[in-house]
Amino acid sequence: MKDIDYQSYTTKPSSSLDHLPGETGWPILNQTVEFLLDSKAQSKRLSEKYGLLFRGRVLFQDTVVALGPEANKAVLMDSDGIYSNKLAWDPILDKLFPNGLMLRDFEEHKHHRRIMQSAFKKHALEGYVSRMVPHFQRGVQDFAGRKKFGFKTAIKELLLDVAAEVFLGVDMGDRAHKINQAFIDTMMGSTAVVKVPLPFNSWGKALKGRATLESFIAEHIQAKRKNPGPDFFSQICQAKDEEGNYFSDDAVRDHIIFLLFAAHDTTTSTLCSVLYFLSKNQEWQSKLHQEFSALPEELSFDDLATMENSVLVFKESLRLRPPLTSITRRCLQETELLGHKIPRNAQISISPLFTHYMAECWDRPEAFEPDRFGPERAEHKRHSYQWVPFGGGAHKCIGLNFAELQVKLFLFHLLRNYRVTVADDYDMKVNWVPLTFPRDEMQVRLEPR
Repeated sequence: MKDIDYQSYTTKPSSSLDHLPGETGWPILNQTVEFLLDSKAQSKRLSEKYGLLFRGRVLFQDTVVALGPEANKAVLMDSDGIYSNKLAWDPILDKLFPNGLMLRDFEEHKHHRRIMQSAFKKHALEGYVSRMVPHFQRGVQDFAGRKKFGFKTAIKELLLDVAAEVFLGVDMGDRAHKINQAFIDTMMGSTAVVKVPLPFNSWGKALKGRATLESFIAEHIQAKRKNPGPDFFSQICQAKDEEGNYFSDDAVRDHIIFLLFAAHDTTTSTLCSVLYFLSKNQEWQSKLHQEFSALPEELSFDDLATMENSVLVFKESLRLRPPLTSITRRCLQETELLGHKIPRNAQISISPLFTHYMAECWDRPEAFEPDRFGPERAEHKRHSYQWVPFGGGAHKCIGLNFAELQVKLFLFHLLRNYRVTVADDYDMKVNWVPLTFPRDEMQVRLEPR
């Protein structure tokens, strides 16, 4: 792949999108408000009106939305090197998560991913288990002492502690809440409509949050270079390129911040969904309790591979509530997608969320039925790109196995000894962007088994 002259590309398509079906919505804000309030309903409405490919305008960007497993495959596989991650995500994330793995393309992305991949190989994952277990044990004990509590903030703080141990090898101490809030503010800035840094608006808070994260990581870099440990932070500080050069301090900082964001925010989203569905479907919670009760109290890494029902629940929860509901790219050249001509520079958006609810792909798509992923039904095998919570192709989530491992460990320590419930009339409303999260704290109760 040749070097790309990114300066030659713009955020506007090289030619009009008027030949495509679609609409731009209201003046000025266009479709932004509807997208932020309920992107799931928006995609459904527009697809019923225009089909599986249509144009729109969100966050001041003209966008081509392409839906369904065939669109997912074409964009994510990208066998001809047409779609750029960097050009798509830079306008949204460059000031917040600059130079993260998701903001790199082709050979550069492959090079950085190869170095980072070592942190997610089997031998590394085995080492993480023993270091995560004490955190989950203490966390569950703390949750049990509260009886009723807001799960969203509680699990987010616990997973940040776990990420600090596994990836940083650093004790957050009394700064944990400040760092957690910095991640929240930085993430929320990705959907800021007005990107003028004011102290009270989301963009100003996001930039302040980014500065807090930079300062926190930077103060530990030299110590990690001099006295490396088993954590991923140390590995990145010691990593070299083909010519024997270390990553710069800035590159180390940017990779670590993005990795922490990806590792604990997406898993927070997933566990909120998993626990909600298990609370509403007690028969599946009982199945997991039985599965965990049959395992030794001191888990080995190999024990995790036997948790078959846990995997089914994990996959079904990610189908119904994928953390990242929309994936975007920008065209490096004119191309064709779903029978339509797409101009150079056009922004392309695909939707895992939409595909996960397509009646053409799933039986009773609105229902929570984990056994749809079991060997008898195997609905996910109808098309290789109809279940895509982790994306696909070269940019498929690097931490998907780590995420599954975390979810299994937490559920094991929670459900082996406790039953989780929510109020009978509780219906978890979610915000779909920038990541899928409950709109409220999701109050839960723990009852000893």
